Amino acid sequence: MGDQMQVIVEKLNQEPFKKSYNLISFDSLEPLQLLQLLSDVLGEIDPKHAVDIREELPEQTAKRMLNLLGILKYKPPGTVSDLSAFRQGLVTGSKAVIHPVLHWLLQRTNELRTRAYLARFLVKLEVPAEFLQDDTVADFNKQYEELMEAFKNLHKEHEQLKISGLSTAEIRRDISAMEEEKDQLAKRVERLKKRVETVQNHQRMLEIARQLRLEKEREESLAQQKQEQKSQLFHTEQRLQRAQVQLKEMQHMVADSKPESLMKKLEEEINFNSYLVNEKIPREMESKKTSVYFLQKLVAEPAMTQADLTALESEIEEVTAQMNQLIEKRIITYEPTDSKFSMYRQQASIISRKKEAKAEELQAAKEEMSSLEKQVEQRNTQAHGLGGSELLTEDEFKQYVSRLRSKNTLYKRRRQEVAAITAEYGILQRTEELLRQRHQATQQQLQAIEEKKGISGYSYTQEELERVSAVKSEMDEVKGQTLDNMSEMVKKLNAMVAEKKASLAPVIKELRQLRQTCQELTQEREEKKMHYDSCAAGLETNRSALEQEVKGLLEECAQEESNYHYINCMKRSLEVQLQRAREEMKAYVSPEPQERRRAVREQYTRIILEQENLGKKLREKQKVVRESHGLNMKQMKMWQDFEKLMECKRECFLKQQNQAAIGQIIQEGGKDRLVL
Repeated sequence: MGDQMQVIVEKLNQEPFKKSYNLISFDSLEPLQLLQLLSDVLGEIDPKHAVDIREELPEQTAKRMLNLLGILKYKPPGTVSDLSAFRQGLVTGSKAVIHPVLHWLLQRTNELRTRAYLARFLVKLEVPAEFLQDDTVADFNKQYEELMEAFKNLHKEHEQLKISGLSTAEIRRDISAMEEEKDQLAKRVERLKKRVETVQNHQRMLEIARQLRLEKEREESLAQQKQEQKSQLFHTEQRLQRAQVQLKEMQHMVADSKPESLMKKLEEEINFNSYLVNEKIPREMESKKTSVYFLQKLVAEPAMTQADLTALESEIEEVTAQMNQLIEKRIITYEPTDSKFSMYRQQASIISRKKEAKAEELQAAKEEMSSLEKQVEQRNTQAHGLGGSELLTEDEFKQYVSRLRSKNTLYKRRRQEVAAITAEYGILQRTEELLRQRHQATQQQLQAIEEKKGISGYSYTQEELERVSAVKSEMDEVKGQTLDNMSEMVKKLNAMVAEKKASLAPVIKELRQLRQTCQELTQEREEKKMHYDSCAAGLETNRSALEQEVKGLLEECAQEESNYHYINCMKRSLEVQLQRAREEMKAYVSPEPQERRRAVREQYTRIILEQENLGKKLREKQKVVRESHGLNMKQMKMWQDFEKLMECKRECFLKQQNQAAIGQIIQEGGKDRLVL
């Protein structure tokens, strides 16, 4: 118990309570103060409970605290096994009850604060089963449960993020990296813009690219709309098929039945519904209202003690005995004339019970059928979502199997054709790749030969010439031109090629000279760079050596300067001490008494005499105190006993007053129950 109180006091003196208790002051707290302290601790866990208990009734305080302790899953220790005794101790502010509660709460404040916060959203509201029969209430309850599950998942994610959260340094590094990447992207965009600006009609090309992007986005949105419309059409067709099936079933039922049977079924259904509306449901509502009334009455009553329960049990036994006596009197005064009606009453009661049982069975069967229909509807919806279809009948399934077999045969044949085409496509693709490689190798060889001969671009010009010649031949064939026009065009093109070659010859010669000059300059630059690097390395080595030497000299200079200041200070101190010694010697040797009094030796001698006189006085005082110590201690003990006696009387008075108030409340509650 002492360790428990020590832990409670330490926790209360810390944040966020900031109390200034010790073991004695905490143990001397009154019951009302203990209850207020418990309420403050509960208010720190859940802010809704931060109230002043003087502003509410004791029953309300006990109910509020018990509700929160139940939510926090507090279990009373073994010494308080009876719940009523625990409730009574909580109402009266008993230390044996409140101290364990405070010890349990203060040891796990953070955990309980989280549990109280979650309880605001995760304590499920119990909805009666009869209310859930209403579709609106059921939908709201389902939505409420889904939101509760979503809150659980979000809270778990939040806790995981708190545990594995990124530090601010990592976030800053990520931000700086993203900013650098942004700058690089901006530079890249600028370079691309500059490159694009040199292209002809770049604005028109950008506009075309923008239009292409917009059209692609529009195409994606249209494809999505098309998919949604297909899905809607599919669901509509499924609903239409279900409606047609229901229509066929209804037509089949109508064709097989007669008006009399339909009327009979309708009459039975009407009778059943009228029985439910007029007899069963009103009786159930009345019983539910009665139970709700008694429950509300029970909730409104104050907390019951063991004595109240004993009184109620005795009252129930008395009422039961009175009922038995009345039944015996009725049996004694039984008249034979009532025997005729008793048989009919028994039969009527048996029939009514059977009727109620059958009505309940019918209601349960209807509910089961509706639930099965909902499950079938849900499974059909799931099948539709997975690309399935409606359940097939036997004939439809046979037709489906026959169609599947024919499609399987066709599929195998098509697959063989596709395999053959795929093999042929692979061969052709490989052939095309080999030819393309050969063409590229031939083109590279041709370009190398042209560069060696100094006529680079000739093959390209030749290809252009051939292409133009081919185009021209096609145009000649279409237009019916003669071979003379074609030869003239070829001559013109050859002349243009010759002119281009003649104009490019001096440029090529100049380019060769410039390339040679560039190679020479590059070689010279490499040599000078090597010489510069070697010189820079030697100078860097010399610089580092000089820096080390300068650093050592600076440290040595600082050390010498420090030694100089220290010696100078010591010199001044010694000079001051020497001056004081000279003055002391002068004052001590001086023949004048005033000068002698100013000497340090005379001052210390005078102080020693004063302390010796003070010691004598204190020893005399100590002797007096020793002589009167016994009487004083006896008198002090008597006063302490008197103080304890008065404190005991005050506690007895307070306990008697609290017990009188609780007894009055219990008596008033018992009177109210008797009146009800």
